[in-house]
This record gives sequence, C-alpha cells and structure tokens, in this order.
Amino acid sequence: MTLDPQPLAPALAAAEEAGWTTVRLDLDGVRSKTELMTRCAAALRLPPWFGRNWDALADCLIDLSWLPAAPGRLIAVTAWRGYARARPADWETFEEILEEAVEFWREQEDGGPLEVLLADPPRRRPDTTP
Repeated sequence: MTLDPQPLAPALAAAEEAGWTTVRLDLDGVRSKTELMTRCAAALRLPPWFGRNWDALADCLIDLSWLPAAPGRLIAVTAWRGYARARPADWETFEEILEEAVEFWREQEDGGPLEVLLADPPRRRPDTTP
C-alpha cells in the first residue's frame, strides 16, 4: 500500500493515539542490501542477535518479543522507490518479508497486529519559474 505524505502523518498520529508502537523506516539514499539491513536495525531497534540477512529480518518481524508490549505496531517505510529501482529483486524479497509478517500477526490472538505503510513523497515538478 502506498500513501502520499499527507495521509502518513495522520496515520502515524492515530496509531500512536491508540497506543501502538510506531516506527518510521526511512530508505532515502539506501541502494544496497547492507544499507537496508543497517537502516532496519537502527529504525526498528532490532535486537543484538539480528544477523543482518533476510532470514534474520523475517525472524525479528515475527518474534517482536524484543519490542515493548503494545496493542499494535505500525511500520511506515518512506523514500523506498530509489531502493526498489536500484535493487528490484531485493525489494521484492523485502516486500515479501513484510507481507508475511503482517499476515502472521493478523492470525495471532495475542500481541496485536503489525501493519506496514509504504510512503514516498510525490515526484517533484520541475520549476517553471523564469
């Protein structure tokens, strides 16, 4: 799901008001899997055992015991299009991991849902000022 920045702020505010844990994962400038894993580790405050690979990321997003208890969790992934263009196969893997984690938490009776929003700023229009 892709949202423009205008709806992103209200979505984050509503989630926080409901007591959800909210995380903004900014991928601006990320062009490699190593950079992606580093950003994920920092933004999501992943545990020290995070192995910085796809399997470890999937494990962390399904476990979530390393996060404080909350009625739900929202991850807003921003500025992701550059990474998706630079690394389409890795982006597809990343999306699959996020989707699987969301589905996993929808099926759980305990722990609250996990939701992921993909947001990117609108494309800049060229300046037509003389």
